[in-house]
Amino acid sequence: MVREYVLALDQGTTSSRAILFDRWGRVVGQRHQEIPPIYPRPGWVEHDPEAIWESQIRVARRLLAETGIAPDRVAAIGVTNQRETVILWDRETGRPVCPAIVWQCRRTADLCDALKAAGWEETVRARTGLVIDPYFSGTKVRWVLDHVPEARDLVRRGRLLFGTVDTWLIWRLTGGRVHATDYSNASRTMLFNIRDLTWDPEILAGLEIPGTILPEVRPSSYLYGETDPDLFGAPIPIAGCAGDQQAALFGQACFRAGEAKVTYGTGAFVLMNTGERAVPSRAGLLTTVAWGLGGQVTYALEGSVFIAGAAVQWLRDELQIIRTAAETEELARSVPDNGGVYFVPAFVGLGAPIWDPYARGTVVGLTRGTSRAHLARAVLEAIGYQVRDVLEAMQRETGLPLPVLKVDGGAAANGFLAQFQADILGVPVERPATVETTALGAVYLAGLAVGLWQDVEELRRQWRCDRRFEPAMAEEPRSRLYGQWRRAVERARRWAAE
Repeated sequence: MVREYVLALDQGTTSSRAILFDRWGRVVGQRHQEIPPIYPRPGWVEHDPEAIWESQIRVARRLLAETGIAPDRVAAIGVTNQRETVILWDRETGRPVCPAIVWQCRRTADLCDALKAAGWEETVRARTGLVIDPYFSGTKVRWVLDHVPEARDLVRRGRLLFGTVDTWLIWRLTGGRVHATDYSNASRTMLFNIRDLTWDPEILAGLEIPGTILPEVRPSSYLYGETDPDLFGAPIPIAGCAGDQQAALFGQACFRAGEAKVTYGTGAFVLMNTGERAVPSRAGLLTTVAWGLGGQVTYALEGSVFIAGAAVQWLRDELQIIRTAAETEELARSVPDNGGVYFVPAFVGLGAPIWDPYARGTVVGLTRGTSRAHLARAVLEAIGYQVRDVLEAMQRETGLPLPVLKVDGGAAANGFLAQFQADILGVPVERPATVETTALGAVYLAGLAVGLWQDVEELRRQWRCDRRFEPAMAEEPRSRLYGQWRRAVERARRWAAE
């Protein structure tokens, strides 16, 4: 059989997805299963690691069965995942020692404050490219070691393993034979030296995290191993791995320094390719590994907005003022403006470029005339404002102009949001014909590793624009709206600080 398909396993914060692509980058079929996060306490976010695995393997099997594609026609699997989420498990039993601690979880805010007070900020920034924040994996691992007695016991017995979601999936897919991650995911742990490309011994010692629990770190386009034959009926090579946002940058064909994208998902994530140079940031941005490919490492600057699409889910699930996310576009267009209403979606603090774990969600400008349409519009506009916050910082850091912004993710289908993003930035926004760019990036990395595609220029030629949104807002209203947004943000800051 000719191996002409590549399977993406896209494990996200709210769902597990399997998407099958052909060699031209076209979607052949896809399946998904929701896995709602667990909120045991205010500011805490968890997942059931077994639910992550079971949902992911279920949708992959179902997809192959329903498309009729035999496993021996699948050239490779590419894994992409929610980043920073922490899972620790027993290597002998495969049983997790506690729930997965999700990237959004703020339980380690006090530990982060203690690290800052102890003078770790410059060391962490210089070596990992990150800021000290509960967002990243390192302090989550330390929390488990401090609060789950079984974890320290398993360390002493040489049986505890740590991994982000990609590592957990690869370990399960290979029947426990491979304990590995890629450069992009390792660079999000706050434990990895992004210049030396090794786990940093001084930071590990400072956090009292034993190196024995860490996975091997490999390139993003690399033959990790093969799936256990029993999973799909025949082994399939696992040849691509990247954190979801780096995978989306690759899937958007942003292969050159200066090219940028934003993915609208649960959060909103802006990445700019900086080539072979790791650009240090003093503006609250993150210096991160984009991918490892062909013996070279590509770096990126990133700004992470914690809450984007999750705010629309809040309108739907908690406030129940919409039935579907798509309704927000019609509601937003039904009013001429936001009515003076600004919404700061700091449900779990604020990310780049502010980094305030104590900020909380805020609505300002309410009047008796405020309607659900104004609130829906304010939620969509908040996504656009936050992306501008990040991009302005990014342009100052790199000195590079922003000729165009590529957008993807679920909310990219929202025409109001895409147009508002172009308007508030004053630059065109391009939406690709294939919006599944995260999965596509993982597929491209895997396909390159097994020779399905020859190089990135072949992939660039496959990228197609579905629609280009030109800015239509004058400078005066653009500046006024953005100035009011900045005022609203100040009212949300440090709300939960004691």
